Amino acid sequence: MKVSIIGCGLIGQKRALSLSDDYLVSCCDTDPNVLKIFSTKFNCMPYEDFKDAIDKHDVDIVIVAVINKYALPIISYALAQGKHVLAEKPLGRNVAESLTIVSLAAKNGVLVKTGFNHRFHPGIWEAKQILDSGKIGKPIVIRARYGHGGRNGMETEWRASKDLCGGGELLDQGVHVIDLCNWFAGDMESVYGRARTLFWDMDVEDNAFALMNSISGVEIQFHVSWTNWRNIFSFELFAEEGYLRVEGLGGSYGDETLEYGLRNKKGGKPDIKLFKYSPQDLSWEAEWKEFSSAIKEKRLPIGSGLDGLYANRVIEAIYRSSESDLPITIPALEAQ
Repeated sequence: MKVSIIGCGLIGQKRALSLSDDYLVSCCDTDPNVLKIFSTKFNCMPYEDFKDAIDKHDVDIVIVAVINKYALPIISYALAQGKHVLAEKPLGRNVAESLTIVSLAAKNGVLVKTGFNHRFHPGIWEAKQILDSGKIGKPIVIRARYGHGGRNGMETEWRASKDLCGGGELLDQGVHVIDLCNWFAGDMESVYGRARTLFWDMDVEDNAFALMNSISGVEIQFHVSWTNWRNIFSFELFAEEGYLRVEGLGGSYGDETLEYGLRNKKGGKPDIKLFKYSPQDLSWEAEWKEFSSAIKEKRLPIGSGLDGLYANRVIEAIYRSSESDLPITIPALEAQ
């Protein structure tokens, strides 16, 4: 299938490297220098107008990897032209934007996928397979941490702007954590959260904390942060008969590992297995293969537009809870 990438920055490059059997025919970026470097590196036609990049090559799939504020018009146009879309997370800056995207995809009979590559990290993927196998029983508790220490001048980046981004750390790394919680525990019933700016001089949160409970009865706590001063990823799930702990994502987040423990019913140390994975991040390629297969098989992809919409709903509930200092009930999707 033919692919166009709109947005040729770091994430656009990661996507270009992950295309496997599909091939990139066009690209677009507002920065002429970035566009030239990208098109030369990946041997595709450059365009300054995203409509030209989409229309002039009869592409099948459009990857949208631009600043959050500018994503909706591009995604909407691609869907209206009958193109499948992979939209980088967050799907929208808010529920209204995400709902527009999901509705347009349904109206035009095409697929939209949210860029939730964390589902495809090998430790996370294997943990989900173990949970689904029933080997550790019903999940009880999830505890997660994700964050980094920011960068000099971070307060001047687009991520620090509520207008450009829609929010702060919750829409940056928090959206991945929320998606994983939804994937492992199912829909949420309520949330109590705090979104705070504790260090950086910006108008969005640099830290967020949440207590959530799922409809299925899983209790969840997480903290996401731009003030960890080192890169951290930790996702733990405790169930009736055992536990799963994923640490690291490779690279600067440390080697990715999965610890799988079975409860010792007689007491004492559990039976533990430790899995270690390649330091190379293969999640982008795995996610692309899944999306490409979903298009060919005419089914919803893992990490769909609906999943992106759901994550936005949880994030908005956390913001409302933070403002009111009250727990917020999350309505069923049909009632949104």
